[in-house]
Parts: sequence; structure tokens; C-alpha cells
Amino acid sequence: MNDAYSPVPELNSLKEFQDSLEGQFFAPGFELFKYDKGLDWFCGEAPDAYLDRLIPFAYATSSGSYYALWRCDDRTDLATLPVIFFGDEGDLCIEACNLCELFRLLAAEPDDPEDRARLASPRQRYHAWLQRNFGLTPPDGTGDVDGEVLAEYTRRFTVWVSEFASEDLLEDVLGALDLDVPTP
Repeated sequence: MNDAYSPVPELNSLKEFQDSLEGQFFAPGFELFKYDKGLDWFCGEAPDAYLDRLIPFAYATSSGSYYALWRCDDRTDLATLPVIFFGDEGDLCIEACNLCELFRLLAAEPDDPEDRARLASPRQRYHAWLQRNFGLTPPDGTGDVDGEVLAEYTRRFTVWVSEFASEDLLEDVLGALDLDVPTP
């Protein structure tokens, strides 16, 4: 029997690291939860065939926002799929082009001074884990994310949502992404 957290080796490695922290957080609000947990940001308006293309895997904030991998195509390496942020207050964005990019973003210095102090030791351990396992360092703020690639994923995500969304839902999604009506 396979006791792996997920079919994604990168997430399995992160799960092992998270478990080693014994309940401490390394990034504000981030916490892996049951892989492919049945969450529906689309409030029941998406057919299962569409929801099956989203793979929720972690809380992004302590208030219920979460991250999901988006099966934007049929690639087999799930770690290379874009990561979508679904906010608990309706926010929505393509957070990262792939898991390694998300892992780097999670290593960023927290804005809140209390979070910086509270998370200092686990963050140092996370930085070492990130370097050891993926050869990655925390972002330095200059060119850390490929904006053109994120913009293309955002466009494709909007086109995908437009295939099943009601006008109201599509309007909500477009508003959250700060976009106009998509063209295929």
C-alpha cells in the first residue's frame, strides 16, 4: 500500500517537511490539507468534468483561501501545472506557473512584523529545505515570476471558465481576475 500524500513527489517532499515542523508554520497561513480535497469555489455552478481539472492541496491563508493545481492540459508531470489561488472573499488569481515557483514565493519575507518574528525559525528551516531539495532560494523581488506566462495562464483559465460558467459566475471570475470577456 502506498502511504504517499499525493502522486506529486514535490508535494510529498513538502508534506514530509511540514510534518517535521510539528504544527509550526513556515509561511503565513500556508498548510497542506488532504490532497484533492473536494472544494468548489464555483459554488456548485461547475460540472464535475470541470471540477475534476482542479486539484486543491493547501490552505493559502488562515481564513480559508486555498491553492489548487489546474489541469490546463493533459501533461503527466502535475508539478508543472499552474497554481491557482482561490480566496475566501472571492479573490482569484494564477499564483504561480508551477509548484517550484510557488515554493519560492512561500519563502518570501512576510510583510507583517509579528509573522516575521513568529515564523523566523521554521522559515530558516524551510529555506534550507528549499535549497537542499530543489536548489531554490527565496525570491529577491526582481523578475521572480514570469508575468507574461502568468498572463497567458490567466487568459486560458478565463476561457476555460467561460465554457461552463453562468453569466453571473463569469462576471465574478472576470472581476476577480480584473479582465474583460475572454476570446478563445
